[in-house]
Amino acid sequence: MTEPLLEIKNLSVSLDKEKIINNLSFQIVEGEMLTILGPNGAGKSVLLRTLLGFLPYTGKIHWRKKIKLGYLPQGLTHLKMKEFPLTVLDFFRLKTSLPLDKEIESFLKMVGLEKNILSQKTGDLSGGQFQRMLIAWVLISRPQIIFFDEPTSGIDIGGGETIYSLLNEIQKKEKLTVVLVTHDLNIIYKYSDHVLCLSHENYTCFGTPKEILSPQNLEKTFGMEIKFYEHIGHNHF
Repeated sequence: MTEPLLEIKNLSVSLDKEKIINNLSFQIVEGEMLTILGPNGAGKSVLLRTLLGFLPYTGKIHWRKKIKLGYLPQGLTHLKMKEFPLTVLDFFRLKTSLPLDKEIESFLKMVGLEKNILSQKTGDLSGGQFQRMLIAWVLISRPQIIFFDEPTSGIDIGGGETIYSLLNEIQKKEKLTVVLVTHDLNIIYKYSDHVLCLSHENYTCFGTPKEILSPQNLEKTFGMEIKFYEHIGHNHF
């Protein structure tokens, strides 16, 4: 059995005296994709920020070794960037360790973008281009584990699926560990190794997509009935 990269035991987090996460235990294995699933306000983003060391907690968070983390927070879109006159090159140069131009071009190519995008304003990119650029921006620091909080917010379903397939391809190629927050059940079934469910009622579950994505678990997680249709070779929700 593979030793966990990260082990969480009896984790509890409170904000403004309200308990957001209560007595949560699970583990992350190196090289896997773990998806965190649950309704809005169930503590998904709070959990990510806690694991990244931004929030106080009780319980145990144990990393197997010193590791470099990457984080792509929720809510940063090309529309919000219209307020700032930053080019793509300017945005990359905000990094603490200044990357070389050739290095930036290499990581842009990895996510399917050409180097001529460097001179474009970040706010003028399409939603899909902007998300790809953000992924390259996170990857250029060469993290070993990356936390993605809903990386396809504001992108249509077709574009979103392309971003997820790109993430999966890069994860396998670079041997990355990925922790992902998403609501897309089809994507979870297709790409995730394990799923962690969080709910408003402190119901949690942890296992493989096949184990977790059952009508019963989804109803307990979201507090309402979730339609579940299974077809040969594919699953639909």
